[in-house]
Parts: sequence; structure tokens; C-alpha cells
Amino acid sequence: MVWDIILLIVGFVLLVKGADFFVDGSSSLAKLIGVPGFVIGLTVVAMGTSAPEAAVSVTASVQGLNEIAVSNVVGSNIMNLLVVAGICAVIKPYRIEKTLLRRDFPINVVLNIVLLAMLIFGKALNLLDGILLLVLFAGYLALVLVSAFKNREMQSEDEEIRKMSPVMSVLAIVGGLAAVIIGGQLVVNNATSIAEALGWSETFIGLTIVAIGTSLPELVTSVVAARKGESGLALGNVIGSNLFNIMLVLGLSSSISPILADDSAIINVAILLVVTALVYVACLLKKGMGRVVGGICVLSYIGYTVYLLLTTI
Repeated sequence: MVWDIILLIVGFVLLVKGADFFVDGSSSLAKLIGVPGFVIGLTVVAMGTSAPEAAVSVTASVQGLNEIAVSNVVGSNIMNLLVVAGICAVIKPYRIEKTLLRRDFPINVVLNIVLLAMLIFGKALNLLDGILLLVLFAGYLALVLVSAFKNREMQSEDEEIRKMSPVMSVLAIVGGLAAVIIGGQLVVNNATSIAEALGWSETFIGLTIVAIGTSLPELVTSVVAARKGESGLALGNVIGSNLFNIMLVLGLSSSISPILADDSAIINVAILLVVTALVYVACLLKKGMGRVVGGICVLSYIGYTVYLLLTTI
């Protein structure tokens, strides 16, 4: 049991640091070949923060651990909305960009409805569902990039992208990717062992411990931004990550191996939909997120965790 916990922590460290190296190496290589900084931020960095969720869910899907594959994404998205965005608002209230409120947040709500419908009517995420999610991901990415290029003059070209030599960039990419893959395997295997030893369900482990661990990149990035007075970046990071998690992570996972959905999975996706819609409405009304709403979000996550303790263990 103690060894399982140690390996679980090692897995989380490999996931987070591996994602950092992957992002740094990819960003450096992209910059070396002349890719604009804002495009790197919208693609490489955004996908890099979702790398831990992807590694865990894809590994779980391959091993047939459907509960962890789905609950990891759902749990991470709920934590991102309530804890990451909430804590940042408590540190420093922030306003939200119009594009986020008019385009990305509504897309997030609709995407949650699509995911819930897939699970209710299909009782699973199969190959066709996975392909559809990946097609939606490609379409969303194209939409964001086209919009970014149209408004290129409004984008900062002074992003702090660490330049490395081509060899070091490739080594960072390969090493980071290896760390993420190994970390994902350690997290899935040892989280499963801990769940079995304690008599806890894989759903509870996936929605809490694994979800919190894989959300560390988003939490650290957003809290650091908030402390620097850039809290507005927090919700953009959260929404982008949540969209990537559903379309890319679940799309890849279900394309590799069908993910069966039980009643608890459907309920938790429904909870995610309600949370997403409520946070959107609150942000829409205030054009941002204040300390009161942020505090309510954090308290709501505590309440959600208590609910999971009572219903899934």
C-alpha cells in the first residue's frame, strides 16, 4: 500500500514535469522553424496541459479500466472549473474576454450536452463517437487558429518561449513524452491498486485523486498567473483545457478502445454539465468572476467531494 502511494506520487511528478519538458521542447522547436508565438500558445501549450489527462485516460482505456478513463476527464474538468478558476478569483477577481464568453464557453456547454447524449443513448463511447470527438476537435482548433490569424496584430509576439538548440529541443520532446507515458502508467496502475486495497471504487479514485493529480499543470499555471495579476488567463486556460480533455482525450481513448458507461458515469457527466452551465451564467452576468463566486465554486467542489464519498466508495 505504501509502495503504491509512493509510485502514484512519482507518476504524478513524471506527468507534470514531462508535460513541462514536452511543452518547452515543442515550443522551442516550433519557434526555431518560424511558427508564430501565439500559434504555439494556442496549440502546443494548450495540448501540453492536457497531456497528463491524455496519458492517464488512454492508458486506462487500453487496459480496459473504463471507469478511470471517463472519471479522470470528468473529475479534472469539474476541478478546473470550481477549484482552479475559483481559487484564482479569490486571489484576484478578473474580467473575462468577450471571445471566451461568446465562443469558447458556449462551445464547452454544448460539448458537454453532446457527451451526455452519447453516454445516455449509446451507453458507451465507441469508435464512431471517438472519431466524431476528434473531428470536432480538429474543427475547433481550425476555428481558433483562423480567428487568431485574423486578429494577429492583437496577439503578443513577445511570449517567453525558451529557445534551445534543435538537438536539445528534440531531446526535451522525446524525454517529456516518455515521462508522460510512464507517469500515466504508474498513476493508472497504482491508483487501481490503492482503490482495490481500500475497497474504494475506480470511479471515486478517478474523480478525485487522479483528477486532482492530472489537473496540477492547470492549477499551477493559473495560480501563478493570478499572483502576477493576470487572473484573466485562468478561465481561458481552464476552458481550453476542458475542451481539449473532452474532444482530444476522450476522442483518442474511445477510438483506441470502447469506453462503457455505467449510471455513475452518466450522473457525473450530468453534474459536469450543470457546473459548466452555472459557472458560465455567473460569469456572463458579471462579465467575469469575483471573490464571492470564486469562493462559492471552491466550497461547491468540497461539497461535491463529500457527495462522492457518500455515493461512490
